[in-house]
Amino acid sequence: MAVRVIVKNGEPLEKTLRRLRKICNNEGLTRDIKRSSVYEKPSEQRRRKERARQKALRQAMTKARERKRRKPRR
Repeated sequence: MAVRVIVKNGEPLEKTLRRLRKICNNEGLTRDIKRSSVYEKPSEQRRRKERARQKALRQAMTKARERKRRKPRR
């Protein structure tokens, strides 16, 4: 996967690099590279995926609760 950042006229290099880092972070490239740089045992992978699944469920439940709370009563 190639990420391209076009340098704007008169833009300093630091600002361009900052935009590149932001794009990489938003797409999850940095996280994937860090995760794949070190061996992760299969049991740790399962544990990490299960925690992510539980976190997503908690967030969905909280969001549903908030929607229900905001619902106007007639």
